Amino acid sequence: MAFSVVVLAAGKGTRMKSSLPKVLHPVGGVPMVQRIINTVESLDATAVHLVYGHGAEQLKANVEGRQINWCLQQEQLGTGHAVMQAVDYIADDEDVMILVGDAPLIQAQTLERLIAVKSECDLALLTVHLDDPTGMGRIIRENDNIVAIVEHKDATEAQRAITEINTGMMVMGGKDLKRWLAALTNDNAQGEFYLTDVIAMAAAEGKRIQSAHPDSPMEVEGVNNRVQLARLERTLQSWQAEALMTSGATLADPARIDVRGELTTGQDVFIDINCVFSGKVTLGDNVVIGPNCMLIDCEVASGAVIEANSIIENANVGAECSVGPYARLRPGAVMERKSKVGNFVEMKKATLGEGAKANHLTYLGDATIGANSNIGAGTITCNYDGVNKYKTLIGENAFIGSNSALVAPVQIGAGATVAAGSIVTTDVPDNSLAVARSKQRNISGWKRPVKKS
Repeated sequence: MAFSVVVLAAGKGTRMKSSLPKVLHPVGGVPMVQRIINTVESLDATAVHLVYGHGAEQLKANVEGRQINWCLQQEQLGTGHAVMQAVDYIADDEDVMILVGDAPLIQAQTLERLIAVKSECDLALLTVHLDDPTGMGRIIRENDNIVAIVEHKDATEAQRAITEINTGMMVMGGKDLKRWLAALTNDNAQGEFYLTDVIAMAAAEGKRIQSAHPDSPMEVEGVNNRVQLARLERTLQSWQAEALMTSGATLADPARIDVRGELTTGQDVFIDINCVFSGKVTLGDNVVIGPNCMLIDCEVASGAVIEANSIIENANVGAECSVGPYARLRPGAVMERKSKVGNFVEMKKATLGEGAKANHLTYLGDATIGANSNIGAGTITCNYDGVNKYKTLIGENAFIGSNSALVAPVQIGAGATVAAGSIVTTDVPDNSLAVARSKQRNISGWKRPVKKS
């Protein structure tokens, strides 16, 4: 049966002590509610009704999805009231899944399991067994059918011994949901409409109420403060580390890696400690990543080695390349096969040709360097005049001496040599030597300055 999803994301999250709405705090580099939406959309839901309230502008600026229907809850009057905001968009003949926006680790297979349970009953709850359920609503059953949820403060001693608790997530038919919501009252101490009251209504009608369970209790753990947020972050990272190792990567320490996006690895990849991967990162076979590296939205081809303390962002590293240590590849940097950048080399919108080298202390910006060229230490492509940027072209097999400044726009020919310490402002023909530096003078009898008393 077709199903839509209602995600409850209107709360402010006061205990987070933040100007950011609670559901926008990231887990694994992705806002909590966005992570849930991504999971739901992988299940082909017909629509996602996002109930929002606090931080409306921030939410709309930071959350995206193919099928989001924004439902404003002006006043936060309980979970039942929140679902009411989506009623006008729910069809009688569809199932409706209700999820909470602050439980970001919910897995697709768990939601599929919940949907499967609903296909055999009238209302399906997602419940979980906890070693310590203190403070949580207990699931009450009669003859294996769920008949009520009793809050901890209202439970008897026998009911408090129950370890199965409510997660707030459920699936029911659209027609039933509408009828039960219409019957909700706020006759309670908080003056709120509780979604859990529909369980008793369903039981009173003789409806069959069953449950599904997650693989891990952490899937349904919510976030109310930054301590809980950090706990979920560590859980997610441990899951991702395990998945990487299962797929053929070796991690020097699974507890010291952070994947804040999507990391895809080939076979026999080695990742050392304290590495951070953000956005979409792809590593080919036999790639080695040294310690303390950061890779952001980039591709590293097979056999490449990224040495310690290097940063690669929106760049492409070719097969068998060597990067670092302490190198930085900025957006638009491209390293072709077997090229090398060494310590304290920075590239931006530059291409380093096959076998080319820039081993030390170099800046290559808005440049194309031909195959097998050598860029000496301290070389700078002077690409910016304070207003506009210009390109430097270096041909194949060129040799740029140390401490040279190439003032763009300029072209260095194939096989050309630039003498160390040169400031090059005009093109250099193929196979020529360019020397552009002032004549040295030696002054005899030079007396060094002395410190004044």
